[in-house]
Amino acid sequence: MERSTVYFTDFHVTPREPLPRKLHRLMKSAGFEEIDFTDRYAAIKIHFGELGNLAYLRPQYARVVADYVRELGGKPFLTDCNTLYVGSRKNALDHMDTAYLNGFSPLQTGCHVIIADGLKGTDEALVPIGLPLVKEARIGQAIMDADVVISLNHFKGHEEAGFGGALKNLGMGSGSRGGKMEQHWEGKPVVREKRCIGCGSCVRICAHDGPVITDGKAVIDHAKCVGCGRCLAVCPKNAIVPSVSNSNAILARKIAEYSYAVVKDRPAFHISLICDVSPFCDCHAENDVPIIPDVGMLASFDPVALDQACVDLCNTMPANPGSRLAEHIESSWDSDPNHEYFHLNHPDTEWEAGLIHAEEIGLGSREYELVTI
Repeated sequence: MERSTVYFTDFHVTPREPLPRKLHRLMKSAGFEEIDFTDRYAAIKIHFGELGNLAYLRPQYARVVADYVRELGGKPFLTDCNTLYVGSRKNALDHMDTAYLNGFSPLQTGCHVIIADGLKGTDEALVPIGLPLVKEARIGQAIMDADVVISLNHFKGHEEAGFGGALKNLGMGSGSRGGKMEQHWEGKPVVREKRCIGCGSCVRICAHDGPVITDGKAVIDHAKCVGCGRCLAVCPKNAIVPSVSNSNAILARKIAEYSYAVVKDRPAFHISLICDVSPFCDCHAENDVPIIPDVGMLASFDPVALDQACVDLCNTMPANPGSRLAEHIESSWDSDPNHEYFHLNHPDTEWEAGLIHAEEIGLGSREYELVTI
């Protein structure tokens, strides 16, 4: 496969070019104007951030993208799909409240918010793709109704995917509730009884009554569990683990196939901002010390090359002192043959499997040329 082009700029600014203008120049340099937006609906796929989390992208960046689409004759809207887990984005009403509270109102961004899979996460389009793991992807209807897809991503760590970038935003983020269930299916967790202290954190976070406390220990009912993985993240003793050893690799591959379903047969453009790189996803109702310093902004027509470039740039940075990553490096560096930040940050993840699979199914190329503007 031929090398793709990824455009990059850092966060240094001048009085004449603040960050919003610099993002606009990055998008223009990367070929944004090659897309015909005239009278076409443009879905700007973004993560609005869970209430309590402050690491998500500022809405001013979304404003730049929406204004540019409108300037080119298009009809932009911001969109995401509902979550599986308990939180502030589980249904469309709460989800929109969260978006507005976090600054993504039409007055701030210049366009409306549409929750793509409807009120309860059941408004979905079935997209035939016939790939090895997913034959028919279940995507939020409003995303599939759009003529153009633009992914605007906050690049950060993720406890199951290793990192969240373009593919995570497109694949998992665009899946309806049913689509998210399908992607997580191999990852139903189990409890390591010796580590469990019976605190009930897993019970409180579960939207499906999967975990219960029995005789002072948590037990997960797999008939109710949908494999969303939130209990893994909240367990203070790391007592909850996936029940299948390769579940994170399977998840990464399914995310790639769902991303393919979202972008196939229509124009797509991808933007990633490497800033406030939190160790966990913006789905958390909290964020932690960024694991590395801010890096910059990237854009490409190829989401695979974009994710690979983001990983590579992150790995050139020093770990922030006192961050989760710095602690993992101190304790695991000699025993980890990869010496790679996102694996060190979450040792059980297998993010590379997703990029390899994405390349194999023709979604993009891991080989890229980085053009700095």
